[in-house]
Amino acid sequence: MKELSTLCYLEKDGKYLMLHRVTKKNDVNKEKWIGVGGHFEAGESPEECLIREVREETGLTLKSWRFRGIVTFVSGDGIVEYMHLFTSDDFDGQMHPCDEGELAWVAKDRIGELNLWPGDRIFFRLIKEDVPFFSLKLVYDGDGGLVDARLNGEELSV
Repeated sequence: MKELSTLCYLEKDGKYLMLHRVTKKNDVNKEKWIGVGGHFEAGESPEECLIREVREETGLTLKSWRFRGIVTFVSGDGIVEYMHLFTSDDFDGQMHPCDEGELAWVAKDRIGELNLWPGDRIFFRLIKEDVPFFSLKLVYDGDGGLVDARLNGEELSV
């Protein structure tokens, strides 16, 4: 099965807005910390999905954003997801609780202490290094272990 999604890291005062996935049952991201975003609805562009998902999950309205890259997740259990990765430091509105978990502003230098997917650590590094638009492929073993990573087609050590 192939899926299309967006993920956004909102930035403010040296922090990222993170979502601690603790609410949904049978959640592949259970107990993980991730950005905000979700799956495309029929006919949506990546930007339309991004704007809608950020508003639904946070109450915030994006005013501008930066498209950072495409992340191909091969889950190891038959699902391939093509995630469109964005960052934004330009938004407004009143934040509200998220029904998918707990939202928290986390200092960028503390992100590594969170329970993240192994591949997320790679794209956080790429964002921090301000790598230009990239394609990152992450292959998991079906149990959360990262077995292969490729940046712009070139193998990375995992």
